[in-house]
Amino acid sequence: MVRKGVWIVVMVVAGIVTAGSFGVRAHAAGDTLQAGATAPDFSLPSQEDTAVSLSQYKGKWVVLYFYPKDMTTGCTIEAHNFQRDLPKYDALNAVVLGVSLDTVESHKTFCTKDSLTFKLLADPDHQVIDAYGVPVSIRTSPTGDVMKTAARDTFLISPEGKVVKVWTGVNPNTHSDDVLGAIAGMNGDDKVQARKM
Repeated sequence: MVRKGVWIVVMVVAGIVTAGSFGVRAHAAGDTLQAGATAPDFSLPSQEDTAVSLSQYKGKWVVLYFYPKDMTTGCTIEAHNFQRDLPKYDALNAVVLGVSLDTVESHKTFCTKDSLTFKLLADPDHQVIDAYGVPVSIRTSPTGDVMKTAARDTFLISPEGKVVKVWTGVNPNTHSDDVLGAIAGMNGDDKVQARKM
């Protein structure tokens, strides 16, 4: 009977330690922005250490995608797919901007290592992440190090500066295709393509 009680305590403690190791999903400063909202303007440094503002892209579609961490598997796949599709975004009058909690130096390394040419913006103080209501996960390693990561959420912003579509918890393998399809649909390009077929 004593052994069973000890085993239960061990299992509960192990569960708490495991939960701490894998992180707790914490909410950002506000609710996630929804379609129809005016996209908050911002200014953040890119991998080139130059300020990039949303207002610079007025008149263009903006794919503002938030991701957890530079040089991790899912984030690398997602970034490579956006990079692969840049000519398609150009053809649709769209730009891609990535945002994470990583530093400018980390973005420089990621872009150099993986030949990324679109802008990755550094938001280590999560000002823009909070403004868009993107959840932040807090993970504690077994050594006690704390790591924060943003959720994998994307906002499609119209040329007029309105949020027109929001994706949360996206699949990095197919996300660029999904975004391109959405922009094409809103441009009416999908109807043109259908008539050509």
